[in-house]
Amino acid sequence: MSFPKIGNLAPAFTLTNQKGEKVSLKEFRGSKNVVLYFYPKALTPGCTTQACGIRDAAKEFSELDTVVLGVSPDPEAKLQKFIDKYELNFDLLSDEGHKIADKYGCWGLKKFMGREFMGLLRTTFIIDKEGRLRHIIDKVKTKTHHDDVLNWIGENLS
Repeated sequence: MSFPKIGNLAPAFTLTNQKGEKVSLKEFRGSKNVVLYFYPKALTPGCTTQACGIRDAAKEFSELDTVVLGVSPDPEAKLQKFIDKYELNFDLLSDEGHKIADKYGCWGLKKFMGREFMGLLRTTFIIDKEGRLRHIIDKVKTKTHHDDVLNWIGENLS
């Protein structure tokens, strides 16, 4: 798998959020930058740290005309539990068949505790208001993810 090319239109998608509502990339075109971040599993320590950082930076993302969408292979009900437990203030999207993760090149071989398996590779894509892929973060630090993304958008898209 390989990532989509920076400068090209980001791969289109429509997924359901935690409430079962359809969310499409195209609905943000012309009005919002999009941070599309793929994370392995809701309610796990690293994913919780990452999501809570984004939650706490909601005002800064809004000031930069940016919407954040989290994507994982979790079902909608688990996403709603994640949102409820940590009072998350952004949509989480369910990609149970990892079709969109495949499109974005972030489903692949993982190694954990001596095991190898296929899974979601923690990756963030920054998409501008015209729908073009502008930046990819494939070495995500969960504790500083929100600041890393905000700094990049502030320096390059504002």
